[in-house]
Amino acid sequence: MGLRLPILLLLLCCVSGLPFYNGFYYSNRPNGRNLGNGYSEGIFNGVKLVVETPEETLFSHRGANVTLPCRYHYEPALASPRPVRIKWWKLSENGVPEQDVLVAIGLRQRTFGDYRGRVHLRQDRAREVSLEIRDLRLEDYGRYRCEVIDGLEDESGLVELELRGVVFPYQHPQGRYKFNFHEAQQACEEQDAVVASFEQLFRAWEEGLDWCNAGWLQDASVQYPITQARHPCGGPGLAPGVRSYGQRHHRLHRYDVFCFAVALRGQVYYLEHPEKLTLTEAREACREDGAQIAKVGQLFAAWKFRGLDRCDAGWLADGSARYPVAHPRSNCGTLEPGVRSFGFPDPHSRKYGVYCYRLR
Repeated sequence: MGLRLPILLLLLCCVSGLPFYNGFYYSNRPNGRNLGNGYSEGIFNGVKLVVETPEETLFSHRGANVTLPCRYHYEPALASPRPVRIKWWKLSENGVPEQDVLVAIGLRQRTFGDYRGRVHLRQDRAREVSLEIRDLRLEDYGRYRCEVIDGLEDESGLVELELRGVVFPYQHPQGRYKFNFHEAQQACEEQDAVVASFEQLFRAWEEGLDWCNAGWLQDASVQYPITQARHPCGGPGLAPGVRSYGQRHHRLHRYDVFCFAVALRGQVYYLEHPEKLTLTEAREACREDGAQIAKVGQLFAAWKFRGLDRCDAGWLADGSARYPVAHPRSNCGTLEPGVRSFGFPDPHSRKYGVYCYRLR
C-alpha cells in the first residue's frame, strides 16, 4: 500500500482531462466567471466561492508598510469553516518573471525570495487573507494575485500596487544616445531609481512631461513624451502624445533612458558652505556634514514630493550640476517648475555648491 499511492498519483497526473496534481487539485473552472469590480467566483456543488479584491490601484511609498486586501466568502454561506490554501504571487511584467510571494495553509505560512521576513498573511477577520508587505522596496510595485483554493475549486483576485514617484529623463555624461538597455538599467540604479514603465511615463506625460529625446523603458521599448508638437519632435502635424520607436535590441541600439524614482525616506538639502567646490570637495563636504552627496533620483524626488526649491546649482553624485525649482521666478531659469541641469561640468571647476542626502 505504501508504494501504491505515489504510483497512482503519478499515473493520474498523466491522464488527459485530469487537473495537474501538486498536493492540491486545480480545475479549469468551466462554471466559474469573473464578475469585475474586484470580484471573482467559482461554482462547486451549488456553492459559489467568491474572492474580493479592490478594483482601484493602491498607492504607497518606499519604506512604508502596506496591506493588499483580499477576502473570500461562499454563496450561500456555509455553516462551518472549510480548510483552504492561500497563495499570493506577483505577476510577470515587462520581462520580469512571475514571483511567488507567500503560501499558507491554516496557521502555516511560507514566504519566498526577497519577500522573506517582509510579508505575512493578515487574518484579522473571518475569511480575510490580505497580504501585508513591510518596508516597501523600489521593485515591489506591480500586480499581485490572491488565490483561494478549496478542494477542487480555486478562485483569485488581482491587486495592483504602485509606488508614488517621479519620472525623469537621464543622459550619459558623454552626451545623447549612449546607453544600451543594460547600461540604461545600471544608470537608473546608480541614481537611486529604476527604468520607468510605459504606464509611469504615460502618467508623467499626462502631468506635463515634455521631452524630445527618446529613452529606454522597462519593457525595452524606446519612447518619448510630447505635450507640444513641434518640428524636431515628430513634426507639428502629429498630435501630442507618447511617441514610440517600438522594441529595440538590448545591446546593439543606444538611446537615453527614462528613470523612475520614488518618494524619499531621507532628506535632500543644499549644503551651506562658504566657498564653491570641486566635485571631490563636494563629496567630502557632505561626508563631513554626516551625509552623502545626493543622487539625481533623490534630487528629483525631493523636488517632486518635498517641494525642494533652490536657485543655486550644486554637484550631484554622478558629476552633474543641477538645481530644483518648485516655484518658478525670473532669476531661476524658465518659468516652469522642474530640475534644471548644467550638464556634466569639469569636475575641477569651482562654480557650484553641493546637494547632500541624509537618512532620517
